[in-house]
Amino acid sequence: MDVKRLYVDTTLTLIVMEDEVDRLVAAWRRERPDLDVEPLEVLSRVSRLARHLDRARRLAFSEHNLEPWEFDVLTALRRAGTPYQLSPGQLLTQTLVTSGTMTNRIDRLAKKGLVERLPDPNDRRGVLVRLTDEGRDRADQALAGLLDQERAILAELSRAQRGELAGLLRQLTAPFDNIPG
Repeated sequence: MDVKRLYVDTTLTLIVMEDEVDRLVAAWRRERPDLDVEPLEVLSRVSRLARHLDRARRLAFSEHNLEPWEFDVLTALRRAGTPYQLSPGQLLTQTLVTSGTMTNRIDRLAKKGLVERLPDPNDRRGVLVRLTDEGRDRADQALAGLLDQERAILAELSRAQRGELAGLLRQLTAPFDNIPG
């Protein structure tokens, strides 16, 4: 269980919440005053938040008997829109895994009845991966559960703060997401 410590400065009645990153930054400033440790104040929090988000995601997915990688593939197909199908190559692009890994994942999802392979009408040698009705239902239910978890994580922020944070994070992630090749 996470415990939040609140410190109240009675002269200003200012409430400041301290977190683990505050403690590690203070320790580094004490031990290495020659280094600018300011990046830790942002990126260590992003890293810690990512771990909390990973736990929340795993919980949301497990309630629907899905692994995170299964959710990734199913929702890539779901976002494709009717008829909820993509080529294995398109799935590779969206999920950032190798072709061997994707083949294994498609096999496992097909065995569970969540996807099916179909011949590609535009390429005799190609296949398409299509979401089954069961796969679509599971993806939809898991997404709803995930959003509940994520809303809880963001509950401390106002709508405006969430928008500002999203914009700032976009500035950091966009260069990585737009690297050619």
